Amino acid sequence: MTSAALPTVSVLHSEWIKIRSIRSTLGSLLAVFAATAGITVLTAAAIGTSEPGALGEDRLFGAFFGINFGQIAAVAFGATAFAGEFRDGALRVSLTAVPNRTRLYLSKAATVAGLAFVVGQITGLVTFVAGQALMGEYALSLGDPGTLRAVFGSGAYLTLIALLSAGLTALVRSGTLVMSLLIPFLLIVPFVVGQVADGAGQFMPDRAGQVVMRLEAQGTLGPWSGLAVTAMWALVSLAAGWLAVRRRDA
Repeated sequence: MTSAALPTVSVLHSEWIKIRSIRSTLGSLLAVFAATAGITVLTAAAIGTSEPGALGEDRLFGAFFGINFGQIAAVAFGATAFAGEFRDGALRVSLTAVPNRTRLYLSKAATVAGLAFVVGQITGLVTFVAGQALMGEYALSLGDPGTLRAVFGSGAYLTLIALLSAGLTALVRSGTLVMSLLIPFLLIVPFVVGQVADGAGQFMPDRAGQVVMRLEAQGTLGPWSGLAVTAMWALVSLAAGWLAVRRRDA
């Protein structure tokens, strides 16, 4: 890959315009915040002070109770951001403006990553602070062990899930197909695999990445090695999507 294929400011700006112009894409990005923070706050308000482990045995992970809902929105964001290029010949129009396919692909991926990371970090911080404000005597603070790591890691995790979804969408050229397969995969498969394959489920993208939000790691993965496993899933997905965009007809 040469420097001539790297993203430029003008191409990144055009990708931002595409994302903010499509309601479903912009809506799914905002839903990452709304689902994660909203569900966590509502749950904390309802049962947060009922008992010490009301939001889960791991109190730090419980502070991000809504992350499983937020990751669904992250999947939708990554899928819809890329899916628009494969409808009604939109990719041919994009390649007319940016003939270098690698530059176009990397620019789109970088835009998705940047937006997901910013929204993810805001989401992680607001989710923790607002949720813990309603936990009464069971509340954690930003100074407690592992808290800052979990806040940062939650945003990084949501970013990686969005990139995983984006790469798969470029590979199969269908956001609907990716969402219909990836969402059940994230929500169901890790539990099934974990039961039948002696803990192999810990290497699934969601289980591995969510370790960064836990006070006590489960299995053999630590907070950062778990996040690295999720990053590998996202990297492989993006590489497969890149090869598909380079080799297939527009």
